[in-house]
Formats: sequence, structure tokens, C-alpha cells
Amino acid sequence: MPAISIRCWRPYDDRPRAAVGCVPGDVTVSREHAVVEQRDDGVHIVDLSSLNGTYVNRERVEDALLSDGDELQVGKYRLTFIER
Repeated sequence: MPAISIRCWRPYDDRPRAAVGCVPGDVTVSREHAVVEQRDDGVHIVDLSSLNGTYVNRERVEDALLSDGDELQVGKYRLTFIER
């Protein structure tokens, strides 16, 4: 069964990032679809030129600052951003 994949890491600048992609077989999500990253002004989601786009609260975005409760859509998957 295809599923969404979220991989987390800390790059050289020590700001946490999470890559959003797909397990092969799901055509609605690119292998490297989007990245969620911590910046000085908060957490952003950045679309990586995916075919089907990345959406925040049903609006297609290339780069968006996330707020608690935002609905993210990647392909056919919907996720809720929870800030703690």
C-alpha cells in the first residue's frame, strides 16, 4: 500500500528539516515533493517543483509560513501542522 514518507534531519546550519515524499507507486506525491524547515521567522513548507503541488489551507503554495492548525495537502494526503 503506497504511503507518504517524512524524513527528518538537521543539516549543517542545525535547523531541523523534514522532507516529504512518496513511497514508489503513488503517483500523487513526488519522491521529493516538499520540505518543511525551521527558519528565523517560524516553520515553512517549500514545494520542490512537484507535479501536483503543495497546498496550505487549500491554497497552492511554493513557500509558506505555517501556523498552528494549518492543513497541508501533499497529493491525496492531508496533514495538520501542530506547533508546540
